[in-house]
Amino acid sequence: MATGSNNQVFGRRKEQHVVILASGDRIRHMTIRPWMTLLAICFIGTLALGYLGATTYLVLRDNLIGATMARQARMQHEYEDRIAALRAQVDRVTSRQLLDQQVVEDKVEKLLEQQMALTSRHGRIGALLEAAGETALPGDEGPVAAQKPKTDGDEAAVHNGAAPAFAALLGKASPKDTASHSSLALGYVPMTEENVADRADRLFSHMTLSLKEIEAEQLERIDQLATGASATADEIAGILKRQGVPVEEQTETDAQDAVGGPYLAPRSERDFNASLNQLDVALSRLESVRDTARRLPFANPAPGRDITSRFGNRPDPFFGGLAMHAGIDFRAPTGTEIRTTGTGKVVAAGLSGGYGNMVEIDHGFGISTRYGHMSRVLVKVGDEVATGDVIGLSGSTGRSTGPHLHYEVRRNGDAVDPMQFLNAGMKLTPLIN
Repeated sequence: MATGSNNQVFGRRKEQHVVILASGDRIRHMTIRPWMTLLAICFIGTLALGYLGATTYLVLRDNLIGATMARQARMQHEYEDRIAALRAQVDRVTSRQLLDQQVVEDKVEKLLEQQMALTSRHGRIGALLEAAGETALPGDEGPVAAQKPKTDGDEAAVHNGAAPAFAALLGKASPKDTASHSSLALGYVPMTEENVADRADRLFSHMTLSLKEIEAEQLERIDQLATGASATADEIAGILKRQGVPVEEQTETDAQDAVGGPYLAPRSERDFNASLNQLDVALSRLESVRDTARRLPFANPAPGRDITSRFGNRPDPFFGGLAMHAGIDFRAPTGTEIRTTGTGKVVAAGLSGGYGNMVEIDHGFGISTRYGHMSRVLVKVGDEVATGDVIGLSGSTGRSTGPHLHYEVRRNGDAVDPMQFLNAGMKLTPLIN
């Protein structure tokens, strides 16, 4: 009853499709829904599309396989062409590197020869200056330097970059550089950076210029030393001549005696050996005049003592009239050390009339010195003494009114004013020490 009233209220009920399955006594039924119908249609459509796609693939498979194989063959040919080009580039680079390495080795050998020559020159200069006792040339700061200060560019190119550059040029590049070049080669990128030869030329140009500048500075320094030695020798010789000391000078005629040999074209004025010979001559002459000056009595016999009586006429302390005083007197209490003023040989030592205890020293070149009124003599005849040696103690022996030192300088037996030698000694001290 309810079902009928409901159908009347809501209208006629829609019929449903029922599938009945009977198997013997068993009966099954299944109601077919709309969604089931839709699902079945989709499944059948999918199967149909899959079948059509499989059929189409089978039909077009040969064409697809052929196109794929052609594309692979084309890629293979392109890769083989690229490999051949890279091999040719590697061969060219290798050949270029071999040639560059040979050039670099030749240049390195030349640089080493120049360096060895400069080192040998420096050794010869040092030996010459050492043999000549070169320590007191005016304005000299020591032997010629083997290396010179360089500008920032040279220093960066030579000092900072020389070792890595040589290593790279001689085939000892760093792993980083090798990887960089390998990547360039494998990438087949044109190498626009400067090659090994260009870097080598620039490096060798810097180093060659540096070595030439060092050589020029050596020659200039040698000329300066030779000029300074000649000027110093001339100054010393002039002082000695003013004191009446003969200084042997080599004249042009003497220099040309006993010479000869085959004719050869003259060398450049900047030749190192010629400059070194000039320096050798100048230093030899300088040492000769220095040795002469060191032997002569230019020192003070009583350092720090006042002069009480000078050379020349003065009132005689005993008779009152004028008398010639052949030397100078130094105030020196009894027992003060008396020092020789130059190098020489003792020719008199002992009592000598008005001198009292007196020491006379022969310095050569006709120059001698006398030291009188000593309380004690500490040397004997024949002794060789050097400048500054103690030869006795001051006193008041002989013709003396009190303890002092009587000091004389004689040239060829004639007394000369000792102040001339003392003043000359003050000028010579910076030149001979």
